[in-house]
Amino acid sequence: MANRDFHLVNRIRSQVARLGDRVALRHQVADEWQDITWAEFGAQIQQLAIAMLSKGLNVQDKVGIFSNNMPSWTVADMASLYNRAVTVPIYPTSTPDQAAYIINNADMRILFVGEQAQHDAAIQVAEQCPLLEHIVVMSDDVELAEHPLVTRLSDFITHHSPEAETELEQRLADLAMDDLLTLIYTSGTTGTPKGVMLDYGNIASQIESHDQRLALDEGDSSLCFLPLSHVFERAWTFYVLHRGGVNCYLSDTNKVREALSEVKPNVMAAVPRVYEKIYSSVYEKVAKAPFHRKLIFTWAVNMGARMAACHQECREPSAMLKRAHKLADKMVLSKLRDVLGGQIKLMPCGGAKLDPTIGRFFHAIGINVKLGYGMTETTATVSCWDDRCFNPDSIGMTMPGAEVKIGDNNEILVRGPMVMRGYYKMPEETAKNFTEDGFLKTGDAGEFDEQGNLFITDRIKELMKTSGGKYIAPQVIEGKIGKDHFIEQIAVIADTRKFVSALIVPCFESLEEHARELNIKYKDRIDLLKNNEITEMLDKRIAELQKDLARFEQVKKFTLLPKAFSMDKGELTPTQKLRRKVIQDRYHQEIERMYEESHKKAK
Repeated sequence: MANRDFHLVNRIRSQVARLGDRVALRHQVADEWQDITWAEFGAQIQQLAIAMLSKGLNVQDKVGIFSNNMPSWTVADMASLYNRAVTVPIYPTSTPDQAAYIINNADMRILFVGEQAQHDAAIQVAEQCPLLEHIVVMSDDVELAEHPLVTRLSDFITHHSPEAETELEQRLADLAMDDLLTLIYTSGTTGTPKGVMLDYGNIASQIESHDQRLALDEGDSSLCFLPLSHVFERAWTFYVLHRGGVNCYLSDTNKVREALSEVKPNVMAAVPRVYEKIYSSVYEKVAKAPFHRKLIFTWAVNMGARMAACHQECREPSAMLKRAHKLADKMVLSKLRDVLGGQIKLMPCGGAKLDPTIGRFFHAIGINVKLGYGMTETTATVSCWDDRCFNPDSIGMTMPGAEVKIGDNNEILVRGPMVMRGYYKMPEETAKNFTEDGFLKTGDAGEFDEQGNLFITDRIKELMKTSGGKYIAPQVIEGKIGKDHFIEQIAVIADTRKFVSALIVPCFESLEEHARELNIKYKDRIDLLKNNEITEMLDKRIAELQKDLARFEQVKKFTLLPKAFSMDKGELTPTQKLRRKVIQDRYHQEIERMYEESHKKAK
């Protein structure tokens, strides 16, 4: 894959020249979706690349992007790459201190900011960042601070030194596969964030392997709503553009449902929580439906599941099943797909393990969810579900080009052209995360079956050991319970404890609706969580959700919290993973109370 034709910049330039007036990007302006053609996209990249070069940007200098999703995010990214510079994303929800750490650690010279919150955070820490020379504001409605580093994008692109155009052509001629493309700072559930170094060879290898596994056609639209600062959405955006697709940017993740009906995307990368919410919403409505509608729904989904099983097991469905499925699709399944816009071909899913029940449901209704496994250090995907003959309990089969084996403590080890160069300025940390024969240690425990399906059992570092010596995999338990529509977040507690407990944040929208139906009176959320009918209802639901777990794995007690875990309080990483130590420290009293009450009862 050392072929320069597969260098990301060359792929984009080729599409600009070939597709011209076709649509490349789509975004919302005052609630209206507007198109940007490939020719316009290419011109914007070229103009910004020349402006950056005119400001003295050198080869492999670092350029930051601190913004929500928008077309300018990708324009700034590609303009940096045209210059052979290195793009460094910062999560748009990062605190000023978190942003300052990355700006300084990456030796950043130019920082693009998206909206008012990112502009204000950048200004707050600018004096602490001695190498930072420019803060370029991409949104027109941001109120600019009077600061020597700050300029609007529209003003910044007017810079055009006479030599810049010639120099840019030279840099484009000198593109190299081993150039560093990006530093992506891991969110760090523990310790200091680490800058993962990915080069063009890493991205090229993923483009090649995805070409062998996916059916994405030219002109297919993708709804881009996961943060571009994360490797999943950014690598997926590169792939969509490589295929000549249309990338549709959504900056407000609260508007996904509306965007699905407006854009009617063919593909969409999403995390398990998105699927969990759709699944629980559907079943919540079914629970309230008349009996005959419940029967029709159950029958239709069963027909879909039987048809999906034929595909998964590479069997030809019977004529009777085909007829029944056609009727089920007309009556129920097609209407469920319409919730996602009705045009979905496939939906890549990553970031965490998807509960198999939910995966089976989406395949039953005709949505080709492709669960994948990977990490920033592997440029995203290492394995994923195939279109046929996959096991929905697994995380799929190894991607072409990836070499995966099971090491000590059942750890999943990965080697191949998609694996990072290392951690920026951290040679010791890099060495610690590789085996002597060059395999990356993922920190995940897993196993293969005889058909080559990979199964992940848990994060090795997050395995908990009860005081009775039993090992607990918290993510498995959280996945079982967290799919309920009454539950928004859950953190399992078990390490050194007699039994498993949990801190649970309810989905207050569902809970308050339930309270209205039962005519439960309450003053506020805290009062609602103390209501016996509410706690008893949740207790029964949690018992049902975890009934297939071993007794020692089951949550025995739980505490309901009135406020969600958040990034602002340090309880979540930017990718919404739990920072367990922070949560356990913050809710120490609530946790101790659960075990003290149990101790008193035992007496």
